[in-house]
Amino acid sequence: MNHLHAHKLYMRIMDVDMDESGIIPVPVSPIAFQTKLPDTVEMIPVIFIVNNILKTTTHPQLDALAANIVRFVNGKVQQAGKTSFTELQIDCDWTASTRENYFYLLEQLRKVKELKGKIISATLRLHQLKNQKGSGIPPVNRVMLMCYNMGNLRKYGEQNSILEISELKKYLGDNVTAYPMPVDIGLPLFSWAVAFRDKEYIGIAKRISTEDLNNKNQFIFIKNNIYRAKTNLPDYGLKTNDELRWENVSAGNLQAAAGYLSPLIKADTVNVIYFHLDEATIKTYTYDNLEKTAHLFR
Repeated sequence: MNHLHAHKLYMRIMDVDMDESGIIPVPVSPIAFQTKLPDTVEMIPVIFIVNNILKTTTHPQLDALAANIVRFVNGKVQQAGKTSFTELQIDCDWTASTRENYFYLLEQLRKVKELKGKIISATLRLHQLKNQKGSGIPPVNRVMLMCYNMGNLRKYGEQNSILEISELKKYLGDNVTAYPMPVDIGLPLFSWAVAFRDKEYIGIAKRISTEDLNNKNQFIFIKNNIYRAKTNLPDYGLKTNDELRWENVSAGNLQAAAGYLSPLIKADTVNVIYFHLDEATIKTYTYDNLEKTAHLFR
């Protein structure tokens, strides 16, 4: 982070989902800080709202949820050794059927006195950007456009569902230049193995690395980014002849995406985030790769 002059860390604080009774929204897998964050790092709390809870919650429940979110975030910010924060980001893949409740929740957050003067941002999926009429414009100060997970993950074949420029172009263009608030950009650094059995999607084999795929006792390389299990591999949940599509984002692809996006972004205050901060993920890129990508937005 120091090398890249990155001073902001977007930190997922918790998910919000229904409790076991299906009645009350509760924190799920909240973060726990073992040590304090450095003074040089600004923390931006991020809350993920499970879309399904918005289908059944009432306005009074959402009023309470807004207050509870702020209280919980304040506690975690203090646990991280910070006295305050400048921005709260809400992450939700809302739909036309949950839009009204989600936007109501965002409005209630803006009314919480502890958030007065603070930025409230929301993540924006590509389909929400493209379908602004159906998805609506969230009542926030700025949005974070998540430029990944754009292809059909479940489709059998050699495509890359994480990031493909041709797919990106189908969503952006005028849709982003005309967006009525500042747009920040999220770019992917992660990779994964998408598993198929008899050409049918069976899931993401998250524990598999390129080193595993290149183990000739376990996998046979078929072509391009396709591999086949040579034997039953219960540790990975795979059977003989299951196929894997390895998807990643090359430095070249990252820079091509940035080069395409940059002229479309009007704001001179754009934040560019890399998803996500993980040693195993980041080690496949050089500082130079990431600096060149970010520089394209300046």
